[in-house]
Amino acid sequence: MTEWLVRHFVKDHEKADDPAVRMRYGQFAGIVGIICNIALCLGKGAIGLIAGSVSIVADALNNLSDAASNVISLLGFKLASKPADPGHPYGHGRYEYLSGLAVAVVIVIIGVELIQTSIDKVLNPTATEFSLAVVAVLALSILVKLWMAVFNRTIGRRISSTTLEATAVDSRNDVISTGVVLVCAIVSHLTGIDLDGIVGIAVGAFIVYSGAQLVRDTVNPLLGQAPDPALVSHIQNKILGYPGVLGTHDLMVHDYGPGRQFASAHVEMAAEADPMESHDLIDNIEQDFKEDDGLIVTLHYDPIVTDDPEVKDLRNQINALVKTIDARLSIHDLRTVPGPTHTNVIFDCVKPADFDMDDEDLRARIAALVAADHPQAICKITIDQSYVSSEQ
Repeated sequence: MTEWLVRHFVKDHEKADDPAVRMRYGQFAGIVGIICNIALCLGKGAIGLIAGSVSIVADALNNLSDAASNVISLLGFKLASKPADPGHPYGHGRYEYLSGLAVAVVIVIIGVELIQTSIDKVLNPTATEFSLAVVAVLALSILVKLWMAVFNRTIGRRISSTTLEATAVDSRNDVISTGVVLVCAIVSHLTGIDLDGIVGIAVGAFIVYSGAQLVRDTVNPLLGQAPDPALVSHIQNKILGYPGVLGTHDLMVHDYGPGRQFASAHVEMAAEADPMESHDLIDNIEQDFKEDDGLIVTLHYDPIVTDDPEVKDLRNQINALVKTIDARLSIHDLRTVPGPTHTNVIFDCVKPADFDMDDEDLRARIAALVAADHPQAICKITIDQSYVSSEQ
């Protein structure tokens, strides 16, 4: 059904990578969500009020919050699609993250209010009526929310939207919470034990927990979370796949919203090669990333001496030594300055963000390891911070 709806209501649906089409996908998903959630809210709200069930009313209000979230998402997609301007040269894509954050906050607020209402029901209990209409409405809600979870997940993955994937998770959570309310209503009817207020508290707590998780997921990209390891590996492997490339390091990825990622890296190439040819290759790599991946990549050319076997062997030896400290460490840009009594060995060492040794201790540790094998070597080490993590 999702594919049928997409084909009929999303113009140029096959061009999901196009920003304009991506906006249409997002807006369509928002409209579908608003319609479904308002219908569910009205149906469950009416049944809940008639039956005097606070847990059903709580579930209905949860659907109302979902509809409000869909409105915010709809607005977020619209604002995020605005083109770049002099004041925002990287575009407005982070509006989508901000809309996701607003959705998460709304969910938390609704959850807190539902807990308060349910506590009042526990302290001041009232009879809860049971009917087949209650069962029918809740069962229908579960089916609708299951479909919405699949619908939002499918579109979210197609256009790489964290907002829609979060909406899919929220719909899945609604299936769980509504299922709990349905079981509660049946158990209360069969046993005479009124669990309505208690289950209302549980549903509210679950909503708050889900909202808090969504807050975390939407705040992370705004704070500058580490890029996806799969993307890091793809960039590195693609660069290394070109003939003449000896290595790559200092990769950085900047996220300005879905479809608006920029990357920079250093590319090691033989110093003895024609610099014009090396420059031309780097230009081609950058262009290939733009055309194949929609990724703006800026590459820095690092010339590496390859015709000096002693320097090459020393580079390999030191790289192996630093990995005895931690397998995630690596070196680059090694060069030597020989002298009559000692040789300065100059290189950079890259350490991961969670490395538990400070820079001075790391320098001293590496220098000691190198000196043990090469007594005349004096290391001049620059410690670099890695801003990405690759899949192992």
